[in-house]
Amino acid sequence: MTLPTETSLDAFHDLDTWPLPRTLEAVVRGSAEAVEAVRNALPELERAAAGIERALAAGGRLVYVGAGTSGRLAVQDAAELPPTFGFEGAHAVLAGGEDAGERALEGAEDDEDEARTRLAALALGADDAVVGVAASGSTPFTVAGIVFARAQGAFTVGIANNPVTPLLTAAAVGVLLETPPEVLAGSTRLAAGTAQKVALNALSTAVMVRSGGAYGNLMVGLRPQNIKLRGRAVRMIVQATGCDPAEAEGALSAALAVGGGVREAIMTLLTGLSPGDAKARLKRHHNRVREAL
Repeated sequence: MTLPTETSLDAFHDLDTWPLPRTLEAVVRGSAEAVEAVRNALPELERAAAGIERALAAGGRLVYVGAGTSGRLAVQDAAELPPTFGFEGAHAVLAGGEDAGERALEGAEDDEDEARTRLAALALGADDAVVGVAASGSTPFTVAGIVFARAQGAFTVGIANNPVTPLLTAAAVGVLLETPPEVLAGSTRLAAGTAQKVALNALSTAVMVRSGGAYGNLMVGLRPQNIKLRGRAVRMIVQATGCDPAEAEGALSAALAVGGGVREAIMTLLTGLSPGDAKARLKRHHNRVREAL
């Protein structure tokens, strides 16, 4: 049986003869349809996000598993969580290891033992959440990883672009992103990859916001580790408190001195607490600024 993601559509059979504008428009249209596929999966994404949120609230980690394009998208999402939200519990298990992040190592996706070995090294437990991503829904590395993680008691999510596939049934929550066949037949870095990127963004952002990563729509878990981010942090503090930039800069410096950051700076300015006391109060409220206030 030919999977939808591998189907070659007659509408594109002479793609190599098309003028440039027509080719570009077709690829962009496919990406737009990919976003709609994610919208159709919102009920499943909500179940997935709720399970991940419960795991992280219990002190667990968020682990991504994937191969090829899907795995590289997962690595990207995991890598963004520490600087954006200050979340240190994100891990990515990519078939082929770090080298596969820069160049394709397609044979690695068949290695089930590697998936089990690398996940075993993380000592997964019931407080962890593991998300597997594979366009086909049948990638051996990814499916084996999810099966192993679920056997360890972890909450598992499987994201695939084909229905009735092993990854969707192996996970506690299966998320089907039913994208159309690709403009370039079988090239799932296109619409399928776009849908996966949108779904991963939605999942991680929603969970992190609800886990204290935002105050309003401000990313207060941000790490101000360079000039640009320091300026962004100061602007967020000004917006949240109404203080002037100099006060915001001072509060941020004081918060950083005790191992805090934007959250603590906002707390000190709005409550008069010392940076240390603000940090302690935030800890009692799971770093949720609104609750701590």
